[in-house]
Amino acid sequence: MRKLVLASLVAIAFATPAMAQDAPFTGPRVEGVVGWDRVQGGGSKSDDVMYGINAGYDAQMGGAVIGAEVEYSDSSNRACTGARTVADPRLCLKAGRDLYAGARVGTVVGSSTLLYAKAGYTNADAKFTSDNGTTETTLAKNHLDGIRVGAGVEQSLGNRVYLKGEYRYSNYEQGVERHQALAGVGIRF
Repeated sequence: MRKLVLASLVAIAFATPAMAQDAPFTGPRVEGVVGWDRVQGGGSKSDDVMYGINAGYDAQMGGAVIGAEVEYSDSSNRACTGARTVADPRLCLKAGRDLYAGARVGTVVGSSTLLYAKAGYTNADAKFTSDNGTTETTLAKNHLDGIRVGAGVEQSLGNRVYLKGEYRYSNYEQGVERHQALAGVGIRF
């Protein structure tokens, strides 16, 4: 019995690297992301840079990949409208941190490219202000709940490192929307 258990353990140990080579999009991963961020709401829009960190776990089954992920990102994006007068006060929406949790599904193209779609829950900080030229007033500080959908491509650069490009759209409460196009570099463990 001991020999059978030992032989099974040895077989599993030698089979694991072979399985990892056959499924390059399997396992835990962590990545840094940076890109374009457009926030729009209340009739105004603003473009700026977003940055963040993403972590997840994917499982490849043949040519299909499914996974779960979480992300923390931030932006100094601020969308304003108005003239900063008493008759037409300047109303601004400032974006803050953005938390995301969701899933992705994809298909492997060739042996080292993954095309995927994603969807999940997102929660962003937002600060609404009014400036009439003499005083700036904070109207509200909110955590806006929303839904994010997106699509992207991930290119494996070897057995652990990868690059990715992604577009995503987030729709939050109170009429706030966000469009983002980003690039990322990551490591799969």
